[in-house]
Amino acid sequence: MPNYEFVKSSYSGGNPENACVEVARNIATTVAIRDSKHPTGPVLRVTPTTWQTFTTHIEQG
Repeated sequence: MPNYEFVKSSYSGGNPENACVEVARNIATTVAIRDSKHPTGPVLRVTPTTWQTFTTHIEQG
């Protein structure tokens, strides 16, 4: 398994009560997403294009 470098969203506030998703974009062909409350749990992996489409739709409401 690749060594993903997960980053928590700046919207999370940095404390456990504000847990959210973490995203790793350090592998060129994969964006990995996981639940910050369960860092050893499952990891969803998508292509960078899929991730960009997803985040664009979120930003557009």
